[in-house]
Amino acid sequence: MCIVCLAPWLLCTELSAPPQWEIKPAPVSHLHTHCLTDCSALSCRKHSSAPLRLSPCFMNMLFALQSSLWPVFIATAVFFFLWKIRGKEEQRRYGRLPPGPAPAPLVGNFFQVHVKEPYKYYLELSKKHGSVFTLWFANTPVVVISGYQALKDTMIGMGNEFSGRANYPLIMKVTKGYGVVVSSGERWKQLRRFTLSTLKSFGMGRQTIEDKVKEEASCLVQSFSTFGDSAFNPKYLIFKAVCNVICSIIFGQRFESDDSRLKLLIDAVDNYFKVLSSPLGQAYNIFPKIVGLFPGQLHDMFSKVEEAKNVFKLEAEARMKTLDPSSPPKDFIEAFLLQMEQGKHNPNTEFHLNNLVGTTWGMLSAGIETTTSTIRQSLLLMMKYPDVQARVQKEIDEVVGRERCPSIDDRQNMPYTDAVLHEIQRNADIAPTAVPHKMFYDTELKNYLIPKGTIILPLLTSVLSDPELWKNPDNFDPENFLDEKGQFKRNDAFVVFGMGKRACLGEALARVELFIMFTSLLQRFTFRGTQPLEEIDTTPASCSFGRIPRFYECYAVHRK
Repeated sequence: MCIVCLAPWLLCTELSAPPQWEIKPAPVSHLHTHCLTDCSALSCRKHSSAPLRLSPCFMNMLFALQSSLWPVFIATAVFFFLWKIRGKEEQRRYGRLPPGPAPAPLVGNFFQVHVKEPYKYYLELSKKHGSVFTLWFANTPVVVISGYQALKDTMIGMGNEFSGRANYPLIMKVTKGYGVVVSSGERWKQLRRFTLSTLKSFGMGRQTIEDKVKEEASCLVQSFSTFGDSAFNPKYLIFKAVCNVICSIIFGQRFESDDSRLKLLIDAVDNYFKVLSSPLGQAYNIFPKIVGLFPGQLHDMFSKVEEAKNVFKLEAEARMKTLDPSSPPKDFIEAFLLQMEQGKHNPNTEFHLNNLVGTTWGMLSAGIETTTSTIRQSLLLMMKYPDVQARVQKEIDEVVGRERCPSIDDRQNMPYTDAVLHEIQRNADIAPTAVPHKMFYDTELKNYLIPKGTIILPLLTSVLSDPELWKNPDNFDPENFLDEKGQFKRNDAFVVFGMGKRACLGEALARVELFIMFTSLLQRFTFRGTQPLEEIDTTPASCSFGRIPRFYECYAVHRK
């Protein structure tokens, strides 16, 4: 028999002597009021010697501890019993999933992932487990697809099977599942078809949209000019320019700098992606009910997004009162409202106010953040690599000159600038993983079975950093997109906009924005940092859901 002493100072000894002890009950004549009245003490007696008596208080503690631990023992036993049953159920359902690191009970692989740079952990796992492997977040399996060939085979070769959108808790909390970006199935098909055709009719990839981008690029140049010889942070100015391009499509107008709606929309998008790309956001995606209990940054972001979505809702409701079905739509909101009017007697229509708000929020948030971050990173890289900046400016002077705004048609005559822009996007790697997909059907892949509903995570960064696909993948090097003659060279591994049916809907617009805004700025300014070249840090500030550029200030020096 073994007695564990939790409070040795409660022992009362009458004799101290070495072993052999005989343990037996001893009556208790008096107990303190805080002790159990029906308790007996134990006395330990060495053969033929005086007893060693244990105090009543100590004995009461042992009995109380024994009583209080029973519920814990029972709960633990029930937990492991249920966990074992669930494990058998999961084995039946997920028994043929791809391999991966062993998950821990309850949390899965969550604490193995580097929450600040999860994509790096995924890259390491792909070296060990291959191009397709499984992670567990809590009790949810996530299949990661890495490498160009595996992504091509799944996202393009089996596009229908992999076309669902996963119920990513943070995104679903914000959108409620409405809108083209987060929907699946028939809802997604209807909204995607409408969005693509509407954007095309409003000039996506044509002169109409280019004129809008040129207008905002001109305003951006004027804004930069106001700082003269002073250093400034260009983030908010770039945000405004990119936001106004999207707003001109959605609302049919741009907003002036002092318009409260513009500031509200920008703040909402900025806060949204900060949380998405933070450890807090990742924790919420794994344990939404627990993390959602705590006040602070998360709920502040939710409030800002709701205010931004309300801007779209109020605008749509105002337009409903004056909508003329016989007139062509002037913007995306009117086009959607006309579609709502046409389908109002169709019980299966997906054209209603919730999807209008969800789709416009998705267009705004996805369209602003990625393009703004890329332009911000482009200026930072030009400060870090002044030789590259000078060579781009030389090509701009030769092809465009200083008298007119650059045009998208100039790109074909500017191979080095085109290569630099592509390399900026590859090196910035703004979205290391695509927004998670979901399996639409049970699917066989490489002798594995991925069940319907399984979350799929396309690891785009595995393609953008593959040494077999790029000359110099680890550094910023425009030569990655140039051939031996100095001409621009396309590379199928350039997957910054995603792959397959879930690729970015706004890719054409983003390409126009990046080229015109980047060349317009370098046409007028030379960008310099506020510290020596060797101290300019181009690594991102956040690397979780997205790689968000770090804060910096710069000088925009007028070119003579």
